Amino acid sequence: MSATPWSTLLARLRHPLIQAPMAGAQGSGLAVAVSRAGALGSVPAAMLDAAGLERELAVLRRELGPQGLPYNVNFFCHRPPQVDAAQEAAWRQTLAPYYAQWGLAIDHASSAPQRMPFHAELADVLAANPPPVVSFHFGLPSAELLDRVKGWGSVVMASATTVDEALWLRARGVDAVIAQGLEAGGHRGHFLRPDHDLGGQLPLHPLLQALQAARVGPVVAAGGLGDSAAVASALQAGASAVQVGTAFLLCDEASTPVLHRRALERAAVQGRQPLTALTRLFTGRPARGLFNRLMRDIAPMSPLAPPFPLAGAALAPVRAKAEAMGQDDFSPLWSGTRPQACRAVPAAVMVESLMSAGAQAE
Repeated sequence: MSATPWSTLLARLRHPLIQAPMAGAQGSGLAVAVSRAGALGSVPAAMLDAAGLERELAVLRRELGPQGLPYNVNFFCHRPPQVDAAQEAAWRQTLAPYYAQWGLAIDHASSAPQRMPFHAELADVLAANPPPVVSFHFGLPSAELLDRVKGWGSVVMASATTVDEALWLRARGVDAVIAQGLEAGGHRGHFLRPDHDLGGQLPLHPLLQALQAARVGPVVAAGGLGDSAAVASALQAGASAVQVGTAFLLCDEASTPVLHRRALERAAVQGRQPLTALTRLFTGRPARGLFNRLMRDIAPMSPLAPPFPLAGAALAPVRAKAEAMGQDDFSPLWSGTRPQACRAVPAAVMVESLMSAGAQAE
């Protein structure tokens, strides 16, 4: 059997481990450290413009290119929604008590960075120096843009939360499907159902079993993989690689904000469960994070929040004021169900820890 782009990529890695891209908590520094440790480092690009993307790519090329080490660049593929003035006003009214608490005007302008889908200008930046791996969240870009990426020879991965999504991705030429179990931190990658609809989504192991039964492959397992035993279990269940995010959030090379780090450190020593929940309050799309005040005050999946990524704009002034006072009440504290897995160690140490005790692909 001839080698596939995916099998060729795996052969270049010492470990079948992908560091999940985590916007707002990392840049190229973490990706470089992970790739140097023999796994696949990833850079999140959903909040980067063309100039920012080029700067990150320049670091990856400089630090990893001479050794021929692969890396992944990740993009979102959502459709930006139209602003609904009535919904926006209702959301701001919901947040009015917090504005009053901090003495803010309810129409306070927001400068919150917005997440952008993959587009032609970003593709032009990639085309100059195509990355070894490109991954997508919330589906895929247009057929034209996807053909460009595949035409460069980049390995293409994309997230799926159901069998239907995985089959849809494979039918469009994706080299590997990232099976995102319900345990995963950050934004849910579903795209065949409406943003707020989590119907049919499963924990990781039932999802892996369903994908095996549907003969979807190759598959990367993601969600709740915080230690070597969990990694080994996912590989033994048929995944050809694993993707881990939360465990890297406290690593030396991560740029996780101080308040987020402190919340993870507290969670690591707390025994109560659950520590996390899915919420759409911070961005307008379901994402898993640590409980905080906003999630307790308002139903985590409240339909009042405008659609992704608009919800964060009205929240941004309140969040900024609270953070300036050392409070994480209004901050998205993304985390999978295993925040206890986080450790303040170099990324290379985390890679070796996750892949110890026989956690190797067969």
